[in-house]
Amino acid sequence: MRRKVIDDQVSLITGLGLGFTIAIQLTTLTRSDFADIYSQITTASRFFALIGSYLAIIGLLLIARISWIESAIGHDRLVTWHRKSMPYALYFITAHILLVTLGYAGGDQMRVGAQLWNMITTYPWMLPATLGFVFLLLAGVTSYRVFRTGMSYETWWVIHLYTYLGVALSFMHQILTGSMFITHPLAKYYWIALYVSVVVAILFWRILLPLSRSLRHQLMVSEVVAETPGIVSIYISGKNIKELNAQGGQFFSWRFLSKDLWFQSHPYSLSASPTNTSLRITVKALGDSSTQLAHVKKGTRVFIEGPYGIFKASSARIGRHIVLVGGGVGITPLRAIMEEFPSNTQIDVLFRASTEEDLVLRKELDQLADKRGARVHYLVGSRSVHTMSYEYIKKFVPNFHDAEVFICGPHALVEAVKAAAKKAGIPKNRFHDEAFAFHGN
Repeated sequence: MRRKVIDDQVSLITGLGLGFTIAIQLTTLTRSDFADIYSQITTASRFFALIGSYLAIIGLLLIARISWIESAIGHDRLVTWHRKSMPYALYFITAHILLVTLGYAGGDQMRVGAQLWNMITTYPWMLPATLGFVFLLLAGVTSYRVFRTGMSYETWWVIHLYTYLGVALSFMHQILTGSMFITHPLAKYYWIALYVSVVVAILFWRILLPLSRSLRHQLMVSEVVAETPGIVSIYISGKNIKELNAQGGQFFSWRFLSKDLWFQSHPYSLSASPTNTSLRITVKALGDSSTQLAHVKKGTRVFIEGPYGIFKASSARIGRHIVLVGGGVGITPLRAIMEEFPSNTQIDVLFRASTEEDLVLRKELDQLADKRGARVHYLVGSRSVHTMSYEYIKKFVPNFHDAEVFICGPHALVEAVKAAAKKAGIPKNRFHDEAFAFHGN
């Protein structure tokens, strides 16, 4: 219920802001804005620019990692909203460029190409704005799955940093050339305040607060343990870690301050319930810097952002039968969650893996299952054997229809179990998923 209320509040505030933005533009219109067809095209282009820019800064605000919004809505949902809003921002800004060029070219009786070049080279701050548009376009294109799947996280992450630069470079162009800002101080100050608010939010929640927490808790690598070939657990020690209010299943963005890793930040879920003096993550080598983490030295300082996500035991209803479904290294946050349910909780764990070697943390799971009275089902083999359909899952969990489900693993596994849960009649508020995907900018 709290999440629904926050959803409604965020939607209402976003809608009111967009309505106010459009209303201000409407109040600045004059008869000359509709004098002829080219004036009308130019006027329409300004609306596209305004709406596109508004959606772009809202998209950045969604991933500003504001903790009270994150804890209520969940990081994955905010990233989904970001991914849905940013393409529309790009569409509207593209429409603005095409229409304003056409409108000006018609009004000045110039060829469209010549008019575009003239605008880029002579209008105030137009060249930086053009460069900003290219950055936004680059970030937008690489957000599509067909491009993202063939790209390392590091490359994707660096490209998406240009989103911030793209939005920033367009700001002065808007303020100095936008008709609604040149002669209307209220509109100008509103737009500046909107940008400043987003900048302050990003600086505080993504830089200042994480920096303060990392320094205060004095986090550093205390041990690196090889679990299976290609998978290591990294233990991070610190002081008063309970003050972070982290729970098993949540994730942090980790920055290891070594020579080869300091400039990169990666999202990894906790693989054990945090204590007041330690955190643990378990990482699979995937060919990028995750491979280098196996060699990170003891004593390396660690900076964090987080904790993020609502994939945690406290999201479940007390007394509900819990089914944890993990695929490969996706079992790690589930192992952490498993520790934090009340002692009388009935728990079934379905651990899906291609080979015996992929059963990471198996010994810990068995020990934890014995301690908690949980049942762990190891499903080793091909997808054709372990279909994860409703009928298949019922073989291990006969009352699956009455369970609360937590799943973390590859996209195909998540979709299969989601379909099984739907067939079982499990409502969305009893299905919690954490698929492997880039966690946003």
